[in-house]
Amino acid sequence: MGDGIQIRGGKIKHSLRNQIALIFIGMTLLSVAAIAVINGFFLAEYYIARKSDVLKEAYNNLGTFDIELESSGADASGEVPVPTELKKSSMENNLTWIITNRQGQALLYNVQERDVDRMEASLFGYQTGMDAEQKEILEKTGMYAIQKSRDRSAGMEYLELWGEFDNGNSCMIRSPLESIRESASISNMFYLYVGIVIIIISAFIIWLITTHLTKPISELTAISQRMSELDFRTKYRSRHSNEVDVLGENFNKMSEQLEGTILKLQSANQQLEKDIAEKVKIDEMRKEFLDNVSHELKTPIALIQGYAEGLKDNIMDDLESREFYCEVIMDEASKMNIMVKKLLSLNQLESGHDRLVMERFDIVDLIKGVLQNSEILIQQKEAHIFFDGGQTPIYVQADEFKIEEVVTNFFTNALNHMDDMKIVEIKAIRQEKDVRVTVFNSGRPIPEEALEHVWDKFYKVDKARTREYGGSGIGLSIVRAIMESHHRKFGVENYDNGVMFWFELPLEMDG
Repeated sequence: MGDGIQIRGGKIKHSLRNQIALIFIGMTLLSVAAIAVINGFFLAEYYIARKSDVLKEAYNNLGTFDIELESSGADASGEVPVPTELKKSSMENNLTWIITNRQGQALLYNVQERDVDRMEASLFGYQTGMDAEQKEILEKTGMYAIQKSRDRSAGMEYLELWGEFDNGNSCMIRSPLESIRESASISNMFYLYVGIVIIIISAFIIWLITTHLTKPISELTAISQRMSELDFRTKYRSRHSNEVDVLGENFNKMSEQLEGTILKLQSANQQLEKDIAEKVKIDEMRKEFLDNVSHELKTPIALIQGYAEGLKDNIMDDLESREFYCEVIMDEASKMNIMVKKLLSLNQLESGHDRLVMERFDIVDLIKGVLQNSEILIQQKEAHIFFDGGQTPIYVQADEFKIEEVVTNFFTNALNHMDDMKIVEIKAIRQEKDVRVTVFNSGRPIPEEALEHVWDKFYKVDKARTREYGGSGIGLSIVRAIMESHHRKFGVENYDNGVMFWFELPLEMDG
């Protein structure tokens, strides 16, 4: 886990687990190597020092015997028997020795008969100083000397002790140095093999221990990386009952607090963005509203101003002309009044200040009421009206006053855009859960590129014709605002022989 953790765009080069494991393995290896080197240089000397102590102990033991050639302890052959304890000690320590009298004759020994004369000669040479071989004296007292020497006839090196006893007898004790060096070499090799095994086992155990110890730290490292990426789902779960657990719990608390704080900041930021977007939208709507209103009012104001100035200047003296001027002024003022009322109504709808009053009513009866109220307009337009609502009521749930405004706008729009056939067809179609109201008028289809804009404020497909019947391009915008406030579908569809506008309302079941 720790080896693959990403940090600052790259991988960790040396994980804590590897570092700790390498440190302990290195210390173990160094310890084994140090002991091996120390043994290599000093173990043989240590063995020699210990062997010197053994020689001195043997010297003291031999000195306890008062040995004479004429001793009553001699056997029939004249030889004095070597005590069993002395034999055992000599064999265990690989010692050979000889004891001689003042005349240099052997009294007691534990060597082969053929070696007795050589050892007698060597001891005599040491005592008289006649032995010219170079020796390495390790220790010398008034009674004995310990040295390293080489026996040329035997071709071996020995560690020797030679000296005198209080009774005047002399002795020489020796141990082969080769056996000492061989023992040291065997010991070093054994230690080397054991050390290698210890290093391997220790490395495995250390690796397991460091993996166990560093696991929570690796986990915290991964958690901190996720936190840096604003991912607070991962929590610290390891349990080792130590300071790392306390750190992990603090990480969990910090993660929760950061997550809560960031969520609050995100929520506040979203609300701020929403407020800014709303403000921008309102500013754009205000600018668009002012531009459109100024554009729409420019023509009627110019007409009113022009005809009013004509009346003031008495351009037309006859009564009929003055009445015409007055009618134009009144007509344009009426159009301005209607447009301002529609704008105020649309503004109330778009701002959300005009609340809906939801109630149950008969949509068929509502449509019949609109047609009845528009009877004079229908006669003026000489329109052929067809309404198919059925004989039974169709109840819906909506704001009746606003839906009446939608039907009126659709119907008025249809009357104003009829062709020579002058047909307007209205239907209330009962569906599974909805009622679809359609208003069709015969005439030219709306250009495809204009279909999506017919709901925009002040948008006019045919500006000349709209001006002719006094339209302001606000009616369909009011329809859109009403239907969006109801959260219901609405739309427009082209046909070869005309245009159909429609909207849907939820069906209210009888009973």
